[in-house]
Amino acid sequence: MATLVKQEINRGAGVLMPISALPSAYGIGTLGVESFRFVDFLTRIGCCYWQVLPVGPTSFGDSPYQSFSAFAGNPYFIDLDVLVTEGLLEADELKNMVWHKKSDKIDYASVYNLRFVVLKKAYARSTHKEAKEFQSFCKKNEFWLRDYSLYMAIKGHFANKEWSLWDEDIRNHKKNAVTDYTKLLSDEIDFWEFCQFKFREQWDKVKAYANDLGIQIIGDIPLYVSQDSSDVWVHHDLFELDQRKNPINVAGVPPDVFSADGQRWGNPLYRWDVMEQKDFGWWRERMKMSAGLYDIIRIDHFIGVVNYYSIPSACKTAVGGSWRTGPGRKLTDVIKESIGEAKIIAEDLGVITPNVRQLIRETGFPGMKILMFGIDGPANHEYLPHNYKDTNLIAYTGTHDNETLVGYLNQKTEEELAFMYRYFNVSTREELPYAIIRVLYSSIADVVIVQMQDLLRLDNKARMNFPSTIGNNWQWRMKKSQYKELNEDILLEYSQLYTRSMNQGSSHM
Repeated sequence: MATLVKQEINRGAGVLMPISALPSAYGIGTLGVESFRFVDFLTRIGCCYWQVLPVGPTSFGDSPYQSFSAFAGNPYFIDLDVLVTEGLLEADELKNMVWHKKSDKIDYASVYNLRFVVLKKAYARSTHKEAKEFQSFCKKNEFWLRDYSLYMAIKGHFANKEWSLWDEDIRNHKKNAVTDYTKLLSDEIDFWEFCQFKFREQWDKVKAYANDLGIQIIGDIPLYVSQDSSDVWVHHDLFELDQRKNPINVAGVPPDVFSADGQRWGNPLYRWDVMEQKDFGWWRERMKMSAGLYDIIRIDHFIGVVNYYSIPSACKTAVGGSWRTGPGRKLTDVIKESIGEAKIIAEDLGVITPNVRQLIRETGFPGMKILMFGIDGPANHEYLPHNYKDTNLIAYTGTHDNETLVGYLNQKTEEELAFMYRYFNVSTREELPYAIIRVLYSSIADVVIVQMQDLLRLDNKARMNFPSTIGNNWQWRMKKSQYKELNEDILLEYSQLYTRSMNQGSSHM
């Protein structure tokens, strides 16, 4: 089969900065003024990409990769100050609320307990249902919006239990039960639709501002969805579930040098044969929605499209799993058909088989390189920039699953740093972070993405995620004052020197 022409993604640089990690007075980053300020920051340092983590509503464990919906936006990201300017909230109503204990950490319990109280006040004062914009939004998102809103309303009715623990008739999505609960919970359903409308309204303004300044937003979508989601509840025939609607097999990755037990993620697996029989309709809708949110879509665990690891749900670890064949080109063709002008990044980290490499060549999707994986050498390591063989790459210092650069370097002895000193042409540990960033910028990779924590030279207290753990993840948040700690002139110089700046020779003020 002939190799396809690669996607056209312009050479440039960007920053990985989750919405949740933006500065905010209300405990978690939002789509308010700080989102616009972050876009301005990107323009000042010559960047043309802003990568975010998944923006869906988070569930147990607060992971953006375990969401109540593959389509919905996170109500936490609705900016409250915007609602004040719209007359839906009073500033005094927000003054005495304690949203966080530390300004650089998200206290999810506080955010959860306070956010919906405030949003319901805004909803009660809103006349959105009369607006043509809201009616258009509902029609445009009819595939998922009502189902998700009903799901969230019923979840609240059952004390936020996962849907597999609801009463049998509604657990099984029986038509009569759906009708009854829709009548019973009509106001709650309307509230959740209001939240989605406000999320998207604010998101679209931030995206338009970024795009007008030449910045594209890279979004991240998980390959799999959460068991406790409206998607699995409504479309249960598309997933490997038993008669009780519990997973038969779940997703994960096998044991490797990093984990003797592998990783058992717990997501239900797709029935790819049923998906295909239905012309991948759910995927078509998902990708169409994602293309409306993002300019470029990074598909997490892309290798699972080709080969996926199936773990019997009874297994407590990933040791008892086995490899199975995914839909491959059938799905990627559907993805391409569904995204219009948007582009795709294939997160191809993990077990890269010849079939995975072949599919990436055929699609033209760029893959990824993580510099941190090769930073210790040897000199022929494929993740070191001088060994890149193709420009069709997205190169990272590290991702949300990695240590920060400073955190990683702080654990190294001087002897262990010897190779890095030679490779990055510096003589001290303190010089390494920006020397590493500079070398990455100089590479042939079309796009270079650096974590905001690495630009700020933060240690592992600012690490975003420790894979396979629950409890201390997804909490880091930037302080507004930390912008002053950045040398923007150096970062702009890197962008211009290595032809990654959208505004060669000038900066946006």
